[in-house]
Amino acid sequence: MAVVASLTLGLVSTACSPDQNWREVTFERTALKAQLPCKPDRTSRTVPLGGMSVDLQVAGCESGSAIVAVMTAPLQSGADANAVMASWQKATLDNARIAQPLATNPQVWHRPGQLPLASSIRIQAQGLRASGEPVTMDAVWGAMPDGDRVRLVHAVVYDRKIPPEMANTLFDGIKP
Repeated sequence: MAVVASLTLGLVSTACSPDQNWREVTFERTALKAQLPCKPDRTSRTVPLGGMSVDLQVAGCESGSAIVAVMTAPLQSGADANAVMASWQKATLDNARIAQPLATNPQVWHRPGQLPLASSIRIQAQGLRASGEPVTMDAVWGAMPDGDRVRLVHAVVYDRKIPPEMANTLFDGIKP
């Protein structure tokens, strides 16, 4: 999971674009669409996720001081999407050195066209960057049908203070 976090932070650390210039992005071999507030850099790699290898696609950028990313991965047919998403959530929180999300009960995050899984949630939390600086994270995880498989999606904003409209626009802009 450190690979996923490194990909995200490495991808967006070199991005340079105007603040809040929202645009639609698509992902190869899927109908998934998202809105990002800046021109994204992209990468794709095979990474370990939840005990299996997945083909992860990442689109991310910097908007002002915020790091914004959307990631997606198709699961193998028959894979336990809830377990894989729970593993992804734990790895994300561990990587940001987050001991406890800000809300004791994460918010349910279900959008039209997504599967109503228990692990489809939104988490807001305080953590630390690799440099030791404090950071706030606002993140969602969800799943959608993708042929005979399930496709996972994860979107995240990292910043000192996250404007609610930025995170809400990012998360509401994800369409299966």
